[in-house]
Amino acid sequence: MTTHAPKYRRVDELLDLFEERKAAIRNRLAEFSGVQDTEYFYELVYCLLTPQSSAVNAAKAVDALKVADLFHNDIQPAELLHQSHYYVRFHNTKGKHLNAAKAMFPDIVAVLTNGMTSQQQRKWLADNVMGMGWKEASHFLRNIGRRNLAILDRHILKNLKRHNVIRSLPLSLTSKRYLTIERKFNRFADFVGITMDELDLLFWSRETGEILK
Repeated sequence: MTTHAPKYRRVDELLDLFEERKAAIRNRLAEFSGVQDTEYFYELVYCLLTPQSSAVNAAKAVDALKVADLFHNDIQPAELLHQSHYYVRFHNTKGKHLNAAKAMFPDIVAVLTNGMTSQQQRKWLADNVMGMGWKEASHFLRNIGRRNLAILDRHILKNLKRHNVIRSLPLSLTSKRYLTIERKFNRFADFVGITMDELDLLFWSRETGEILK
């Protein structure tokens, strides 16, 4: 039986954009690979704060939590998530998630250092860390240097549809659907010769104008 190449769209446009932003994207990925394990907790905090909130505001909240030394001090983080110059949505719920993650952080570190694959680590995080689904777990692991895990947020899904990698935007993402779309994303990455991690930052920069984490 003859198989046909996927009918991807706007590939030349994507390649041109990547050529413009390739150096900055690869520099950002190198920064992720250089994150020290002493920063893992606050990278985790960031990824727990970003769902349905501005990435910029989440970063500002992380800075405030660092100043307050959340990791070592017994504080209520929710109070620092809704300041006048930034706001993190669902701050009370997310504050509880941060305290729960802090309490189990030794277990999280053990999982990150026990030889599991990145895929196994992601599943464990999604199954065990309150407030962390597959997207957030992928985001956290990418931000501490792990590779080839799809972060399927709305920006990425929109761009996958734009290039005909997926036909429609999913209404929800079960673990099975997440992995199915990730496989399609990975095949597209192979087809265009750009890694999935590079495409993630490229899609984000296309939507936001910035190469954020």
